Amino acid sequence: MSLIQIVGELLKGLGVSVEIFFLTLVFSLPLGLVVALGRMSKNKGINTLTKIYISIMRGTPLMLQLFVVYYGPYYLFHMKLSPTYRNSAVYIGFIINYAAYFAEIYRSGIQSMPVGQYEAAEILGYSRSQCFLRIILPQVIKRILPSITNEVITLVKDTSLAFSISVMEMFTKAKALSSSQTSMTPLIVAGIFYYVFNFVVAIAMERVEKSMDYYK
Repeated sequence: MSLIQIVGELLKGLGVSVEIFFLTLVFSLPLGLVVALGRMSKNKGINTLTKIYISIMRGTPLMLQLFVVYYGPYYLFHMKLSPTYRNSAVYIGFIINYAAYFAEIYRSGIQSMPVGQYEAAEILGYSRSQCFLRIILPQVIKRILPSITNEVITLVKDTSLAFSISVMEMFTKAKALSSSQTSMTPLIVAGIFYYVFNFVVAIAMERVEKSMDYYK
């Protein structure tokens, strides 16, 4: 197989990797905020449940979580799942995993805000929800962007874990091509693609950070 053919095959897999990446971000970022608010809730039941959820998601390998999401419905409930569920299992696994990490990042940002801001907003007539959405949250997002960027870059590389349940993303294709061709070329090309993907993401996140430097 020529280099051009290898690149063509890997580009197909890259499309799947990009899809996993964007869907994970779109759903895990807002879910992470919800989980963070639950983690800070004064309701002991909600607080305990979210604390356990975060502990499990952060304390067990993502690959194991993908196995549980994919094989769990069959082994636990004997449900017959369609072949397309393989991709859905990857999306679910990544979203619930990254939501836990984002939740802790949100929590650290929210708890770092001075209590005086809440008191000042209350004096000005803002409700607690208005204060959070209009005053606190924009500042929190600015503060946590570097940590979010780090997780986003990690996500690019973690998309390769989808190979564990045979989703045909880029690493799965590179691994299969390398085995069939008895060559390192597909893996090297995949490595270059991952690097470029990460480089583009890093530049995009850097621009977002600069756009929020509104005090400079």
